[in-house]
Order: sequence, then C-alpha cells, then structure tokens
Amino acid sequence: MKILVLGAGVIGVTTAYFLNRSGHEVLVVDRQPGAGLETSFANGGQISASHSAPWSSPASPLLMLKWLGRRDAPLLWRLRADPQQWLWGLRFLANCLPARYTANTEHNLALGLYSRSLMRDIRLKAGIRYDERTQGILQIFRDTRLFDNVARNAEILTRLGCKELVLDRDGCFAVEPALRDTGSGIVGGVYAPDDETGDAHIFTRELARASAERGVTYAYGVNVDRVEAEDGRIARIVTDQGSFTADAYVMAFGSYSQLLLRPLKVNPRIFPTKGYSVTIPVDGRKGAPTVSITDIDHRIVYSRLGDRLRVAGTAEFAGYDTGLREDRARVILNHAQKQFPNGGDFDRPEFWTGLRPLTPDGMPVIGTTRYPNLYLNTGHGTLGWTLAAGSGQALADLIDGEIPAIDLTKFSVDRF
Repeated sequence: MKILVLGAGVIGVTTAYFLNRSGHEVLVVDRQPGAGLETSFANGGQISASHSAPWSSPASPLLMLKWLGRRDAPLLWRLRADPQQWLWGLRFLANCLPARYTANTEHNLALGLYSRSLMRDIRLKAGIRYDERTQGILQIFRDTRLFDNVARNAEILTRLGCKELVLDRDGCFAVEPALRDTGSGIVGGVYAPDDETGDAHIFTRELARASAERGVTYAYGVNVDRVEAEDGRIARIVTDQGSFTADAYVMAFGSYSQLLLRPLKVNPRIFPTKGYSVTIPVDGRKGAPTVSITDIDHRIVYSRLGDRLRVAGTAEFAGYDTGLREDRARVILNHAQKQFPNGGDFDRPEFWTGLRPLTPDGMPVIGTTRYPNLYLNTGHGTLGWTLAAGSGQALADLIDGEIPAIDLTKFSVDRF
C-alpha cells in the first residue's frame, strides 16, 4: 500500500520507518529542507517514560495562579482574544481532576515504556547513533513536601513497570557528582535508571537517511495547503508543488495538524505550546552533568549531548507565534549557569524555540478518523521524543490490521 506521511519530525520519520519495515511504499512530505528541523530540532533530549504524567495535574491550577504575571514563569499564559485558546484551557482544567490525571498518566506510561523498549532495536537495526546515553534521568527537589508526594508516586510507577529509586541528597550527588558544589538546597531526588537521553534532531535525521536507503521517499521543501476529501475518503493533498495522492495518509504535522484537519471536521484538540532551549558548548569543562537532570522547582531539564549541554524548559501559550524572546531563553541560561557554573562556555549559548503540540489531557492522538484512509499520529506535547517509537510501531500495526501492543482506543480522537 502507498502511504503518505505528512511531517518529517521525529513522529513522522519514526512512523515512516515502521511502515517501510512492514513493506509499504512510503512518501514523507515536509516544508523544511530536511528532517527534524522544527519541534524535534533542539528539544530537551530526554526519553523519559518516568515523566509520563501530563501537565494537566491537580497541582497545575494553583501553580498557574502562583505564576500569573511573572515574566520568568515556567508556564506563561498570554491572554489573547482567541476562543479556541479559552476552550482548550477549560478542557485542560477539567483534566486536572485526580481521576482523569491518574488515568492519563497510566496510559502515557504504558506507551512510554513500550516506546523506550523499542529504541535499542531501532539503534541496532537502523545502525544509527545520536549522542545517546543510557544513564537514566534524575529528578531533583528542593521542596520537602513536594518531594514526599513524588516519592510516594515513585512506588506506584515502579509497580507499573517504570523503575524509580528514591534518593536522599547524598544519593543524588552519588548519581550526578556535578550537583555537589551547588546542590546544598536539594532535599532529595527520584532516579529512573532505565530512561535515556539523546539528540532528537540527529536521531530523526539519521533515521530518515537510513529509511531512505530502504526505499522511503522524502519530499522536502513542500508546503501543504490543504487536505481534500471526496466520497468519504481523503483524495489528495494539495501543495505548492502540485497534488499528491496515496492509498492512506498519516497526519504527523505536530501543532499544524490542527489547522489542516479543521476543514475536514476532525478535531484533535491540539494547541501549540512554545518551549525554549539553550545549547551550551562544554568545551572540556569538568562541571557539566553526565546524567540527565530534571529540576522540578524550575521546570528545567538538562541533557548531556556529546560535548554539548542542552537545557530546556518553559511553556508559553501564545498561539502560533514562533518568535524567540531572548529574555525567556536567558532565564533558562541563568538557571543553568547557577546550577553548573563550570558546566560550559555560557558566553556562547545557542537559543532555540519551537511549538509543542499539546492536547488538554496531555496524551497524544493516535489512530483512525472518520475517514477510513486518514490516520493520526500527533499531539504528543513534550513527550514526542519519549513516545515516538511506540507511537510509530503501534500505528503501523493498526494500519496493517494487526492488534497493536498498546490499546490505541485510549489515544483515539474520539475521546474528545
């Protein structure tokens, strides 16, 4: 079967890889000149099944009120006259109820564990490297009450298959010695030894190269204007370079999926959420962490990518504005320099921003639609890198008529 995948980010390329391995003829279309050049380009680098909990948590409403009006807030809601933004916000709040939060976390975790288990297989079969590290992820805490709550949750996640070790401050220093000199405020941590890190852009680029060698066709620099339906099926996509047709279509355009699906009356409830990252050259300095760190207090992640330190964080609800605000990026840089003063050359930072496709319940949208030949693999929010392999394999199984290892009904667009 000929399948057209819309999007050459980590989700689209991973989906194309698995569809190709199933024997399909695959064409991937993207507006960028190469793979992984938008949201996948400079993310936090974590493959973090341990971070499967969605942003829509019982604690989020109070935190949002606490951060209201702060320009350096980890989560910034820019007030706009956009009914879609307000409706999305109300649905987000509804998913902060404890029962919904628990269920959404468990669904994400199942997919995250499955996805993580596939990464080693991809590395071996595709023969790619991407500054990967398999040293786990350490969450650090400075608030005793918050740490106690998370420590209890760690027991639950461990029972569900995601091993988490609760550590005191000295235990955190033993896992990552670079924290020792500036970690006096740390009260404890939770260490997920089986989580991984890596450069999502390099992974996406290299997997696209490897899959192209196996027969996947990549059409870069193609702007998609619309998706057209006829007689209850998708008939074609119309682009600035003519129309493309296939037997089936996979929507993996991240935040922009919402815009192309709206005329088709398919609504995945995606809203773009701007995130920032800073990449700092380590240049041989001895104070950079080698284990990935999640700083819960500041909502910042650190990942060592070869001779670079990637620091990422913040969430800004500002619609489809992709402008980089240097003041927001410098908040991240300042935290990094304070935490790891000998961790890199802080005078040569590379700033980046990208739109993360977030749904109100924090779960991706994967599966079928009202059109029998249109499939969705989008809306992964901050977990795209974490869930990419599992999402791609599960969708490929679904298209093949096989029963996926993950129950995709939980991720269906029909849940909205």
